Amino acid sequence: MGRAVVVEEIRCAPRPAAFTHELTVLSESRSVGTDIAEGQTFWELLSRRATATPDLLAMVDDHDRRLTWGEFHSEAERVAAGLYRLGIGPGTVVTWQLPTWIDTVLVSMALSRLGAVQNPIIHLYRFREVDSLVRRTGATWFLHPGIWQGFDYGAMGAAIDAPLTLLDISAGIPVGDPIDLPGAPSPESANDVRWLYSTSGTTSEPKAVCHSDATLIAGGIGIADALQMSPPEMNSVPFPFAHIGGPDNLVMSMRAGVAMALVERFVPAESFAFFARVGVTHLGGSTAHYLALLAEVDRTGVNPVPTLALVCGGGAPKPPELYWRVKERTGVIVHHGYGMTECPMIACGAKGDGDDQLANTEGAPVTGCEILVVDADELPVPAGTDGDILVRGPMLAIGYLDAAQTAESFRSDGFFRTGDRGRLADDGHITITGRTKEMIIRKGENISPREIEDVLSTHPAIGAVAVIGLPDTQRGERVCAVVEPAVGATPISLAALAAYCRAVGLMTQKIPEQLEIVDLLPRNPTMKILKRVLVDQYSNGA
Repeated sequence: MGRAVVVEEIRCAPRPAAFTHELTVLSESRSVGTDIAEGQTFWELLSRRATATPDLLAMVDDHDRRLTWGEFHSEAERVAAGLYRLGIGPGTVVTWQLPTWIDTVLVSMALSRLGAVQNPIIHLYRFREVDSLVRRTGATWFLHPGIWQGFDYGAMGAAIDAPLTLLDISAGIPVGDPIDLPGAPSPESANDVRWLYSTSGTTSEPKAVCHSDATLIAGGIGIADALQMSPPEMNSVPFPFAHIGGPDNLVMSMRAGVAMALVERFVPAESFAFFARVGVTHLGGSTAHYLALLAEVDRTGVNPVPTLALVCGGGAPKPPELYWRVKERTGVIVHHGYGMTECPMIACGAKGDGDDQLANTEGAPVTGCEILVVDADELPVPAGTDGDILVRGPMLAIGYLDAAQTAESFRSDGFFRTGDRGRLADDGHITITGRTKEMIIRKGENISPREIEDVLSTHPAIGAVAVIGLPDTQRGERVCAVVEPAVGATPISLAALAAYCRAVGLMTQKIPEQLEIVDLLPRNPTMKILKRVLVDQYSNGA
């Protein structure tokens, strides 16, 4: 059992130790955009917006709760005071796993006001991932939604064997008097590590990606400059706010002064009706949201959100034909983008791009981002030539918590090896053509094959296994397990395999959706499984 302390009421507590992880900063001269002050923090950005347009709508949710920018600022200060009274302060490492609520955004901004270190985790993660991240980040607090969507997050947190204080915010968030708060974070702190986002890697545990206020703000500025929103346009967040896209959209909204429409749980018919009611003009998300929009048009015969002008997302491939289908069926323009947890915005379809650019590329590099396409020796290749994609810019993460992972992925000149392949056009637009890594991207979420393989390899009926991603029109990619049965064992069924994964606490999105049984897995002379052979075989329906 864990050693968690459950907080049931507001009370004072000793402040946890400050965040002390050592990090190697690869670039000393990062800025956050030409029109943003050097060293600006999240709290300063919100304060400026609240001062400039206090009465403009900041956010509305699908429970019809609304906050103006002035109200958002004052409420976030009250929440910061409440958390401070509980013992959360500068440097406290806080893991939070919360749905896309207005309270979630308030908590996140309150933690920014306090100078805490945030470890946001999407609500889909289960014990294996959450336990790993809590331990690796050194979190001493776990903020959760209690029992939500039939899952008990508090019980999961209590099972973590670590000195962890649990705070259930399902009934409300703690508030206090702002007069008790310490000074706001200084501009110099904008480059300190204040965010630890998780992303799956080729290892069995999620990586912890280190961001500062400056890096996240730069990512949000990139998408803001590409989309050029202004009031009374309205942004939307139909995906987990704990995703790296959360701060992207918050910064864009703060910079432009436009409202965000928040969806607790994306259910197409209900969510689109909400967007229509409040007047959403920009739909965020991924390829899955584009497809959901088309499915709703097929079901009803009309565009469910008449105010919608464009959809913008990333996280999964966007076939050119999907761009044309959305435009022809709805009149809405798709501005697809390219980013990742380590570099929140790399490229994005921008206002002014033509149909050919928007349909066939992921856009041009956003403000401040550099894209370099290289060959196997990491030498630049000519325009139009496929190669490995490297990126550099003020939105790039500071590194990983694991120094070895940082050294492997970040070059000494500040370029980051994305693991993706693509080609740059003469006009600077990037087209993604594949991946050098084995990462599976399912509905915008990175899934590590190694983690699933490690789980499946413990089943007595499985002798060897390779987990691969296969093209899927609904998910981007689906998870497929190719199994070589253990000697003398009856081959496992897909239902039994899924039940086993659930029993060991693997998140639902990582459970294989396809199972193939083979006598022997293909291997090279050193006995490494040839996954590319499997991908080619099963992608063709063999």
